[in-house]
Amino acid sequence: MMQELTETILRVVERAPQWIRGDLDSKDAVARIRAEESLAAMIADALDSQVGEG
Repeated sequence: MMQELTETILRVVERAPQWIRGDLDSKDAVARIRAEESLAAMIADALDSQVGEG
């Protein structure tokens, strides 16, 4: 189970758009928070989809 979660999260991170990758490293707190929230939403959606399939 843990391996499946790790693989799902890794796939999401690999597919993250370039703007998220850049903003995660931003000195601008607003941009960084926006990127963190966007990535978290993408991960949550992927995990929800995975649970729906199982």
